[in-house]
Amino acid sequence: MKLTLSDPDLLKLGAYINGQWESANSGKTYAVLNPADEVEIAQVARCDARDTKRAIDAAQTALIAWQSRTAKERAELLRCWADLLLTHKSDLATILSAEQGKPLTEAEGEILYGASYITWFAEEAKRVYGDTIPYPSSDKRVLCVKQPIGVVACITPWNFPNAMLARKIAPALAVGCTVVCKPAEETPLSALAMAELAQRAGIPGGVLNIVSGETVEIGDELTSNDIVKKLTFTGSTAVGKKLMADCSATMKRVSLELGGNAPFIVFADADLDAAIDGLMASKFRNAGQTCVCANRVLVHSRVAELFLSKLTAAVKSIKLGSASDPEATMGPLIHRNAVASVKAKVQDAVAAGASSIVPDSSCEVDGNFMLPTILLDVEPSMRVFQEEIFGPVIPMTTFDTEAEAIRLANDTSAGLAAYFYSRDVGCVWRVSEALEFGMVGVNTGVISNEMSPFGGMKESGQGREGSKYGLDDYTEIKAICMGGIDQ
Repeated sequence: MKLTLSDPDLLKLGAYINGQWESANSGKTYAVLNPADEVEIAQVARCDARDTKRAIDAAQTALIAWQSRTAKERAELLRCWADLLLTHKSDLATILSAEQGKPLTEAEGEILYGASYITWFAEEAKRVYGDTIPYPSSDKRVLCVKQPIGVVACITPWNFPNAMLARKIAPALAVGCTVVCKPAEETPLSALAMAELAQRAGIPGGVLNIVSGETVEIGDELTSNDIVKKLTFTGSTAVGKKLMADCSATMKRVSLELGGNAPFIVFADADLDAAIDGLMASKFRNAGQTCVCANRVLVHSRVAELFLSKLTAAVKSIKLGSASDPEATMGPLIHRNAVASVKAKVQDAVAAGASSIVPDSSCEVDGNFMLPTILLDVEPSMRVFQEEIFGPVIPMTTFDTEAEAIRLANDTSAGLAAYFYSRDVGCVWRVSEALEFGMVGVNTGVISNEMSPFGGMKESGQGREGSKYGLDDYTEIKAICMGGIDQ
């Protein structure tokens, strides 16, 4: 498959280490495929532990000079990088759509979203404030300063190959850290294109390094190398737990954004049309392959029949297609294993008594495409209720009381995002406070932006990305006790 780009130099195939584009040490490459048709897009350098170690060493060498720059200087370089992403958003969206599968319009939205984080942290770089603390004796003063933690390892997923890198790299660079990033094997091209633009923006060699390839080898080097002081990961809960355990040997700071199981609650007094719009926006973005998408829909029994009627009509309007189809509103899943996993959950639910509705059953799909599906009569014991689906399936169940809705919603080990619709201000406060999730959307299905903290509770991880809190995980707080003041 040949990509048509206005700037062909954005299609990079090597590792980006110490400001240079290199082949893997082994000379090996691997194929990146378009999930819409499984046609090869490019062969990318397959990095291993040796390449990763060189990238870590480069980041360590670059660290002193980078953290010595003023916050304003780092901010200006980050802002230039964000501007370049926006200038080249069409090409970046083309690359992203080709390797990830989401429609072009949605891909362009991700480029804007990613750039917003870089712009935000460019601004926040100048606001890494410290404190002075009262001391119990007159001869001493205490100062608290924030300093960069050091070399940061970033491991990012395939579902948002641009935005997830931006959300991790930008705060790290803003406070003076250097980074080594491992993008998902399925989607390295977006990360490499971002590195090319970072280089053009003037971000020095070694400050940002990208290695893609042997997942286990790269991951093991990132977690075991004592030069790396922090690891940030977005992905599955199982992998997150392993990375956290592996990092314990060197006591790395770890921030994790892991799996979700978001409830979407519709109370009897809700604006049903608004709730449908919110659910469609939350559930079917990226074909349901997002950690914050609605995973379980809980509807008050009094409005369930009307809600289902409206939902069926809305789902029927979805048009499947590849990114090259301008009418497509939903693309494929990332690969056939993902399709098989989602279908297995649906089959499990149907076998256990759920009924399946496919609103556009006349449409024929194959490969990595999957028809949007609604499941009725879902029970809490079913896999679709207990596990993250990561596909275009809506499991729906009913409730009768507020307390029952809260109990059903919290019946999960995940605690990332939750949504509910109600026009009762008392209900809004009670439910918002009772839900055991790091992010709650009230009367909206879109909750994420650069100014709001992103992260979860329970087994959905730890730490926050974005917002003024997003810098905290990349800094160390140092207390300086100054004596002899009254001499």
